[in-house]
Amino acid sequence: MTRAMELADRAEQQGEVPVGAVIVYQGQIVGEGWNQTISNHDATAHAEIQALREAGKVLSNYRLLETTLYVTLEPCPMCAGAMVHSRVGEVIYATDDLKTGAAGSVMNLLSYEGVNHHVKIQAGLLKSECKAQLQAFFRRRRKEKKEQKKAAKKHQNLNHRQ
Repeated sequence: MTRAMELADRAEQQGEVPVGAVIVYQGQIVGEGWNQTISNHDATAHAEIQALREAGKVLSNYRLLETTLYVTLEPCPMCAGAMVHSRVGEVIYATDDLKTGAAGSVMNLLSYEGVNHHVKIQAGLLKSECKAQLQAFFRRRRKEKKEQKKAAKKHQNLNHRQ
């Protein structure tokens, strides 16, 4: 999870939501990813998807049996679906996503009876650290947007006076 947090830092440095993911197979990292949706102009460029793609190439197989995916934020439905299709063995995530979490917070696609593969779930590893990172990011982003609106309004007022 520590490596996933480092990757989340990389995402944040690129202006992305700070989420990082790693996939481990037989004690070795075989895939890494961080959110790149904005920089790649790709709604599917979540940290987990990036890590799944890399692991598939490293292992020369899209089926990632007996792998563990570590991620700093609970997977969304898209990422959970990709984990099921790629047959990830276990997901360990740090903090819950109370808006779109698909590993138990809002819904649970990873253990849903109707799917052909179930992913073992473990939550809470380095939860407070990852949650604090996400909260600080969104707090800062809200502040920046508020300042941008304020500056735009000031600029608009100046133009009206001229």
